[in-house]
Amino acid sequence: MAVPQSTKKSKLTLYIIISLIAGVALGFTLNKSYLSEDNVALKKTDLSVRQMQEQIRQTSDSVVLTQLEKQLKELGKARGAILSARDKKVEPFSLMADIFLRLIKMIVAPLVFTTLVVGVAKLGDISAVGRIGGKTLLWFLGASLTSLLLGMILVNLFEPGIAMDLPLPEVSEIPGITNSGGLSLKVFLYHVFPSSVVDAMAKNEILQIVVFSIFFGVATAAIGEQGKVVITFMDACAHVILKLTGYVMNFAPLAVFGAMTAIIAQQGITILKTYSIFISEFYFGLFLLWVILALAGSVFIGKRIFNLIKRIKEPILLAFSTSSSEAAFPKTMEELQRFGCKGKIVSFVLPLGYSFNLDGSMMYMTFASLFIAQSYNMHLPIATQLSMLLVLMITSKGIAGVPRASLVVIAGTLATFNIPEAGLALLLGIDPLLDMGRSATNVVGNSVATAVVSKWENALGDPLPPEAEL
Repeated sequence: MAVPQSTKKSKLTLYIIISLIAGVALGFTLNKSYLSEDNVALKKTDLSVRQMQEQIRQTSDSVVLTQLEKQLKELGKARGAILSARDKKVEPFSLMADIFLRLIKMIVAPLVFTTLVVGVAKLGDISAVGRIGGKTLLWFLGASLTSLLLGMILVNLFEPGIAMDLPLPEVSEIPGITNSGGLSLKVFLYHVFPSSVVDAMAKNEILQIVVFSIFFGVATAAIGEQGKVVITFMDACAHVILKLTGYVMNFAPLAVFGAMTAIIAQQGITILKTYSIFISEFYFGLFLLWVILALAGSVFIGKRIFNLIKRIKEPILLAFSTSSSEAAFPKTMEELQRFGCKGKIVSFVLPLGYSFNLDGSMMYMTFASLFIAQSYNMHLPIATQLSMLLVLMITSKGIAGVPRASLVVIAGTLATFNIPEAGLALLLGIDPLLDMGRSATNVVGNSVATAVVSKWENALGDPLPPEAEL
């Protein structure tokens, strides 16, 4: 006898929650025992670095300055060695999450391609694609502006940067952030249009895959009867990939356990105390954004918004636990179709959302950029802040799949407005914790957008029963 879909879902959700709690508990234990020596050594090194930086700022003697800078470099190397040794100790747990994310990324490109080609081909013509695309981008624009404005309002209201009063590290201490001085029009357009669809799929460039899939889908519809063979084949492939997604999702609790164990073991609970003001205010902002998105969605789909949030709780949990919106993509697509959204709309809107509608990340960008300015006691007029908001609106589009994308965009924005980029290092320690909330919010924002566009297109039907096959 087959196990009902609803029973499987509830069990998987329960296992994810249990894994999350178990990961936090084990991570805390490892932080206090197995990694305690590394953490103590790291604190001592950080203290020495701050003292050395203060001496450098106060020293005018060139000979002494050269010696101090040499010692600072040695401390930087020592710090890197400690971090490397600590990461090595929790590597088995990190690998659990990394392998799961690799399996998900293995699915995303073919899933987007097959479902979008079928969806666009079934729409029939380019005018239908343009109409739905226009409505979709209109919603995305409104949601992005709301997210950015909310971040700007809250950071001006709370002023977390002033309350922090933390010493600012040197730029050299910001690992993994490459700033090219912003995103030029040329770079943006190259990021949108693929030179090779194979290369786009290999690198999981979602926006490039979307562009190719739209062209392919329109061309398939245009050749008429011959195209039906391609649509049938692609539809079958999409169902195979969705079945494969179900298999991969069985490993989600292990991935959540590994990810939470690694992050808590490395960062510890104490980081929550140090940055408690910033973290609590940011998560309060995310909660407000959820409320705004839900209210906006309810204007169009009514009380069904509650059922939508209930249905996507598993993708939300997965995105939160793994700090990856991408990890939740296949499951979100499945749940939206079960909610009643037509497959052709889901396969069109959701992939676009992963490039143009990352609401949680958008709010974080204004929140973090202005927080860093406040940390330097820099007062930015409202006009400048609004200019920053518009810059972020443009430069943040089409960077889905870029490692630490939010930090890369923030780095470019800081350079544009002459805010010292060294302040970005203040956020590196807590960025994984903030990324969890951002990723979960991105799932909510894209789910609401898909449901609303489905309603606009009269493509929102009744929810599917738990035992129904997609």
